Amino acid sequence: MAVKKILIIDDSPTERAFLDALLVKAGYSTVLATSGEEGVEKAKSELPDLILMDVVMPGLNGFQATRAISREETTKNIPVFICTTKDQETDKIWGMRQGAKDYLVKPVSGDELIAKIKALG
Repeated sequence: MAVKKILIIDDSPTERAFLDALLVKAGYSTVLATSGEEGVEKAKSELPDLILMDVVMPGLNGFQATRAISREETTKNIPVFICTTKDQETDKIWGMRQGAKDYLVKPVSGDELIAKIKALG
């Protein structure tokens, strides 16, 4: 599956702008969401090829949103990469249990992220 469209779910304008610029420069199209709730809705309406999910957000956090996306019939096959400042091993294990395919700790390395995305396809 070639990744073309990536949904970025992050409440930080700085982080969204960084990931958006990185991915657009690498040739991907992006869709942005500023909350877990908006991200779940956009996952259903946009059906992206990949989702980059922050964890620490007000309202629905990234673990909850990942669980919702991975259990929803229309979105369960969309891979989710969690990108977060939460760097504890227990956080990583919990994120993967919610349905994430990968877990990256911020600050995310642009080269590492692009390599992981290419490895999906």
